[in-house]
Amino acid sequence: MHTPLEDLVNAALDEDVGERDITTEATVPADARCQARLIAKQDGVLSGMEPFRMAFDLMDADIVDWDALPDGVGVKKGNLVARFTAHTRAVLTAERTAMNFVQHLSGVATLTARYAAKLEGLPAKVCNTRKTTPMMRRLEKMAVVHGGGVDHRYNLFNGVLIKENHITAAGCIREAINKARHGTHHLMRVAVEVSNLDEFDAALESGADVIMLDNMSLDKMRKAVKRAEGQKVVLEGSGNASLERIRAMAETGVDFISVGALTHSAPALDMSLLIDNV
Repeated sequence: MHTPLEDLVNAALDEDVGERDITTEATVPADARCQARLIAKQDGVLSGMEPFRMAFDLMDADIVDWDALPDGVGVKKGNLVARFTAHTRAVLTAERTAMNFVQHLSGVATLTARYAAKLEGLPAKVCNTRKTTPMMRRLEKMAVVHGGGVDHRYNLFNGVLIKENHITAAGCIREAINKARHGTHHLMRVAVEVSNLDEFDAALESGADVIMLDNMSLDKMRKAVKRAEGQKVVLEGSGNASLERIRAMAETGVDFISVGALTHSAPALDMSLLIDNV
């Protein structure tokens, strides 16, 4: 039985290869072997080495002498990220799929590291969201961790997060929180998204465990933090959390800042895969 990651990488290979790799089969001898080298072409943080390797393994590359850097390490332009010997046909056929995984996920880790660096010396942490590529969530969220961020809830089953439409459907913030309390077990924390101080006060008075300050001005965020002093509540800033603004958001005193861009807008890290015949 395949693991979920094997199923994902297999599906990606099927999408890219189709029936067969006609170019490689026409130009490369069936018994040829090569040494492959993965090279970083810009500075960044590495992530995605597991699916990178898996793409070649699923093509029966018969890899030997595998030597690779681990996820989470920083790389510089020109660094050797991985080196291995394998069947040339398998390497060339799986190359684009393998590179798509490692370049995208390293891009997520690299962008996260830039955000995390902005918070150096402050207690606030940058975290991911559910704004992920379909079927890539586990890998993208792990890439955020590799970049120095922290994880948010994985899926809708992992926690209660009452947002604007839930509040509308329930009638008000207090009613939404009460229904959530009675609709879940006593170990489940309840979070509420608010966009102004009146909603914040309602959420605080209703006993929310976590309050998300969505698209609030820095002044309003500071006031919310002040009003929460002495309360057992976690405060999360969200919305408009750009690289230019995130440190000022953290300086308001919030505990976490969620950034959807970490996973939905990270540029791929530039890398190259080169081969030599052996």
